[in-house]
Amino acid sequence: MTSVNLRLRRLSRAGSLRSGRRRGGPPKVVALGGGHGLSASLTALRRITGDLTAVVTVADDGGSSGRLRDEFGVLPPGDLRKALAALCGDDDWGQTWARVTQHRFESRGDLHGHAVGNLLIVALWEQLGDHVQALDLVGTLLGAHGRVLPMSAVPLELQAQVRGHDPDRPDAIVTVRGQATVALTPGEVQSVQVVPHAPPAVPEAVEAVLDADWVVLGPGSWFSSVIPHLLVPDLLDALVATKARKVLSLNLAPQPGETDGFSPQRHLEVLGRHAPKLAMDVVLADEAAVPDRESLADAAKRLGAAVELAPVASPDGVPIHDPELLAAAYDRIFRMHGRIGPWR
Repeated sequence: MTSVNLRLRRLSRAGSLRSGRRRGGPPKVVALGGGHGLSASLTALRRITGDLTAVVTVADDGGSSGRLRDEFGVLPPGDLRKALAALCGDDDWGQTWARVTQHRFESRGDLHGHAVGNLLIVALWEQLGDHVQALDLVGTLLGAHGRVLPMSAVPLELQAQVRGHDPDRPDAIVTVRGQATVALTPGEVQSVQVVPHAPPAVPEAVEAVLDADWVVLGPGSWFSSVIPHLLVPDLLDALVATKARKVLSLNLAPQPGETDGFSPQRHLEVLGRHAPKLAMDVVLADEAAVPDRESLADAAKRLGAAVELAPVASPDGVPIHDPELLAAAYDRIFRMHGRIGPWR
């Protein structure tokens, strides 16, 4: 047995024991993803638990993150920054720091387009030489209601096999490189990989998954923010081994380019192909975004999951999640599908 598997088994047993001692307390939740989708989950989840960890993708190569990644050879900080901002409280302190970290400079010089939070995170990485310690320190400064961890200790390149990327060759499958390019690619994404292959997971992220009561995957860009977590072997092993229950939170609408034309059940089928050993417990979807409930239920069943439909979209018709409605849906799932007795 490898040292990784030994660690997974040891942490899984320890997590099971700790979970038993938490009976009656708030659920220990780990949310995986990136970008605006993860931010939506975190903004909702911090309303119902004080024990929250975000595990964030590190394949971004566009904008300020891409420039800093190229210049300094660091992890792309943008999605980590967004997660930290989403964990800020609703009081004056939290909202002030959320705005500051998200603020982008506008100028004719080199600072144009850089986000303040990105620069702060990279500065602390250089000062401390430790990704996790630096992010914990930023979280303390912001008063974040939870912890933010990168999923891997090295920056990743996303590669996708895309059918019809070239309109002159609609049946040809080509390789598209880079998260920013994959997210907007024309054609149909068939599968994704990361480079380097089998990247190392951040140990604290593996431990968080094994010690969780609940793991939430999604919503977010399916191929560029959600599935990449399943391409980090130690993290996938932890997701398979954990005693935590797992929720797959679906998007409100297909995304232009990346998942254009995808049905809700197609998202599940794609995830199953990338991680055939990974089972889920609950699939959460907005009830207005599911035209074929029977097909979604069948696809969820193949993942071992039940479907929960709830109104989680913003009431104004914009396809974004409403934090209060999403929080209510998560809270109900945790109560109905989790341990007996109240969390709070």
